Amino acid sequence: MSQSAIKLYGFPLSGHSHRAELMLSLLGLPMEFVLVDLKQGAHKSAEFTATVNSFGQVPAIDDNGNVVADSNAILVYLATKYGNGQWLPSDPLGQARVQRWLSAAAGQLHAGPATARLVTVFGADVDAASAIERAHALLALVEQQLSETCYLAGEQPSIADVAFYTYVAHAPEGNVSLADYPQVRAWLSSIEALPGFVGMPRTVIGLQTP
Repeated sequence: MSQSAIKLYGFPLSGHSHRAELMLSLLGLPMEFVLVDLKQGAHKSAEFTATVNSFGQVPAIDDNGNVVADSNAILVYLATKYGNGQWLPSDPLGQARVQRWLSAAAGQLHAGPATARLVTVFGADVDAASAIERAHALLALVEQQLSETCYLAGEQPSIADVAFYTYVAHAPEGNVSLADYPQVRAWLSSIEALPGFVGMPRTVIGLQTP
């Protein structure tokens, strides 16, 4: 039986949405993209919060009636169900190494590169200088890690790399230069060379904050 399309509720310029889209594409899974218009507040509507994600955020997926929200939770779900052990290690140490970077994706990555990008792309009223400073502090750590291993959690790509890719690749949109991070740039190229890779649109146009 062929795999039915997995619905992805997202927004094209959301890095969190792109994480899920990238994972679906890397796994070769059929996808139906359901646009959630953040500019119109669709993610906060009564219908969306009641049926898709009570937190009022994108992305979320619907896999044949199984609804999973939160980008990192989606990565874990997809890797566990469809990844054949490739994207999430089965051993405790390997899983812990991946989880470390998933936590950083929800913390330092969000507070740094993602927040800096919110200013230029979505017009967010936040302290851009502080976000840029946090971004460079994180990128220095990523650069160090990638000088020791090919990928964030080891020698093979994992969902840790998928969680980090988008906001690092699009960091320059938030005035965060990658010029001083050759290992990071090489890592981005290696992710982009993976079979099934799909990118997120690049933009620096101003939008209203969702």
